[in-house]
Order: sequence, then structure tokens, then C-alpha cells
Amino acid sequence: MTAGTAGAAHTQRIREFKMPDVGEGLTEAEILKWYVKAGDTVADGQVVCEVETAKAAVELPIPYDGVVHALHFDEGTTVDVGTVIIAVDTDPGAGPVGEAPGEAAAPAEEDDAEPQGRQAVLVGYGAAPSSTKRRARKQQPGVPAQSEPVTAGLQAELNGHSAPAPAATPVAVPVAPAAPAAVVPAAERPLAKPPVRKLAKDLGIDLATVVPTGPGGVVTRDDVYAAAAPAEAAVPAAPEVAVPTAVAPVAAFDAARERRVPVKGVRKATAQAMVASAFTAPHVTEFITVDVTRTMKLVQELKQDPDLAGLRVNPLLLVAKAFLVAIKRHPEVNAAWDEATQEIVYKDYVNLGIAAATPRGLLVPNIKDAGAKTLPQLATELGELVATAREGKTSPAAMSGGTVTITNVGVFGVDTGTPILNPGESAILAVGAIKLQPWVHKGKVKPRHVTTLALSFDHRLIDGELGSKLLADIAAILERPKRLITWG
Repeated sequence: MTAGTAGAAHTQRIREFKMPDVGEGLTEAEILKWYVKAGDTVADGQVVCEVETAKAAVELPIPYDGVVHALHFDEGTTVDVGTVIIAVDTDPGAGPVGEAPGEAAAPAEEDDAEPQGRQAVLVGYGAAPSSTKRRARKQQPGVPAQSEPVTAGLQAELNGHSAPAPAATPVAVPVAPAAPAAVVPAAERPLAKPPVRKLAKDLGIDLATVVPTGPGGVVTRDDVYAAAAPAEAAVPAAPEVAVPTAVAPVAAFDAARERRVPVKGVRKATAQAMVASAFTAPHVTEFITVDVTRTMKLVQELKQDPDLAGLRVNPLLLVAKAFLVAIKRHPEVNAAWDEATQEIVYKDYVNLGIAAATPRGLLVPNIKDAGAKTLPQLATELGELVATAREGKTSPAAMSGGTVTITNVGVFGVDTGTPILNPGESAILAVGAIKLQPWVHKGKVKPRHVTTLALSFDHRLIDGELGSKLLADIAAILERPKRLITWG
């Protein structure tokens, strides 16, 4: 068997599984849990790990039969989409896996080999094999060639691992005088991780003009930010002000009594979405306090109804139904703003989001076509939605396409709040705690069940009159729930 044939057989035997794009163009995912280890036997379709994206936790099945050859990342590691995370030996009976004969000694044969077609991955197609090989850097005059440990460190850094410490060498490197910033030759593609390339693209920075400071000439985030800084920021201020000024105290940190947690996954996505929403959609929030005593009585009656036996019946169910009936009376509120075309998109369906607090952060899955569902159907889907969210099993599809949302802050004993819209939605209703309070009822002060509702809406879509009518109708239904029949 020739060296080339042995190398091909070795490649076909070890199959590599890359981190797929598990939902809507996400660029990275964190490995939460491995269900297998090196040496375990796996079958096509078997779940091998659970990963968390910015939207949900997803289980990944392996598309090969064989034995796990290697796990390339530990649990808790954030991995870029397209990066190999696990290798499977598809022919374990062929003996130990080793380096293919002649593979290391004859790299020239590999370069001269005929290019192969693109290799299919789980989602879409990967790059052609030839494009995944990183060409050697050109030797610069007077600069010693990179040693093998440095190259290994660079590769480890690109794969998301810490670079190994280089071994000490007796070669003395002469200290040269400071030279102008080196620019990577145009014929050579700068080395940078995918997130860094995206950052440079977003900031309008040409990576070829960025001075790399990372190991082995890798462009880092700091390098891109430094290149994006205004040129005048690098010019020292004129020494005309000689009067000393008071220096602001530097914030002190007590590391022994503090802890830092990286922001990633759902919490990172939520933070970015809320900032984008707060500074994109002009928010208006209105409040109303309402007597919901009759609604609370209806909840107790429905719990005894045989048609709702085994279903989750609570005040939130009737609040959701009241919200849907009010939207039916004012369909113009169910809309979205299309910034690209400068159009308002009116929707003839309501995907009702329910904000759920989970150990992974705030999730807002939605009930599709909620406005067309009966009360028992709504109760069923509401119960399943909340249970799935708390288990961390909500899929990305369940959290996309929402039109309006309800957030129940009352379960925490909070009276009300000013909720922030989910991006792309027109309104969000906050439901406060339901408490016994003194209330004027039929001319007398009596203890009644009272709550405060807060409605935030996008003022580009909903003006004050329309928003006020919507909130007033929700309150009117909860005050006299028979309106669910007469208005619904």
C-alpha cells in the first residue's frame, strides 16, 4: 500500500463531527455535557452531547457508527460553529489508530494531490479540504523560522485551547531597533478566529492592515479595537495645560470577596436583545389597577370543571385569554416594524410569548396561533411551555416568531414594573401580584382582590390612544370575565 493510499484510508476511518449551526445563524455554542467518552461505542443518531447556544440547550446526535476516538473540548468550553468537537473511529476492528505511513515524511504529495469535493456536515456544507489547510507563512528576511513548538502553540490557540509553553532554546535573538508597524502582505490571509473576523467586518476594519499581537501572528480582538480607534486618539495632547487637576479615584476591587462569571449563552443573548430593544423601539408604558375578584372566583370554578381536569388552571391563564380577546378587538396592535423597508407589517396571527425564569436565564417561548385556541387548548400549551422552559429543553423554534408577550412579575410578590419589549414584538404585558386590598365596591369599602397591569408598547406601531384602549379592555375583561364570552 502506498503512502498516499494509507493516508486516504486513515482519513476515511477517522470521521470528525463539527459543531453545527443548531439554530438561525448562531456562531458559537457552549458544550454543557458529554454523554460519551473516548473508547465508547456510538451508533448513528445517538446523542453524544448537549450544547447551549444563545437561545436554547440542544442535544447533538452523532451521524456515524463506531468508537469514540477523541473528544476535542471539555465541558464548559465555548466552541465556534464549524469546529471539530469529536472524532469517531468507524473501523475499530482494523487495529490501533496511528499516523498513516509516509504522512509526516511526504507533505509534498499531499499538496500535489487532486482536490476533493466539499465534505458535507450536519448543517450545510463545509469548506473544501484544500481550503482548510493553512499555508506556511513566508520567511521574512532576518526573521528565524517558527519552531515546531511555536506552530503547535498557534494551532492550539486557534482551536480554543491554551497555547503550550514554548521550550527554552539556546538561539539568541538579536534586539533590533523599533521598526514601523508591520503590515501583513496582501497575498497572505491574516490569521484570526471567526469572531474576530466578524468584529473587524462590523467595524469596517481590513484585517490585512491590523498589526497582530497574538501568538504566532494571530490577530486578536484588542488588535482590531486598536485599529478602529480614531487616529487622533493616539496623538498625545498638547502640553499646554500645566495646571494639575484632581484625579478621579480608581475603583477598588476586593478579589478575595468577589467573583466573576463570564456572560454567555442565554444571559448574553438576553442582555444584547434588551439593549437593542431599549435603544431601538420607542417604549411607552401605561398602568392600570383593577379589581379581579370575579376572575379569581372563576379560576376556582374552572378548577372544578371536568372539561379542564388535569390542566393547569390559574390566573395567568385568564390573563392570557383576556389579552388575546383584547387584541382581537384591536388587531392593529399586533404588528411589527420593518426597518429595512420602512413598513409596518400587520399580522393576522398571535404568537403569545410567556416569559419564564429558568436556571439558564430568562426564556420567552411562545404559543403559536394562540388567538385561535380554545381555553382548554391554551391551558394545555401554557402548562407544557412553562414545564419545558424550566427543564431547559425549550427549542430555538419555540422562541422565535413571537408577536406579543406576558411577563408575570406577580409570582415574585412584585406589584408591577416597566417591561422591555422583546425585539420585533409590538407589546408586552406585565401582571403584578394579586392582593386583598380595600376597594370601593358598590359604594362600600370592601376587601377585594386587586392587581396592577403594566403595558409597554412600541410607539412607532401603537399610539397612545390605541395602547390605552388595549390596556383598558384587558382590565375590563378581568374585572368582569363574562366579557370573555360576549367580546370573544
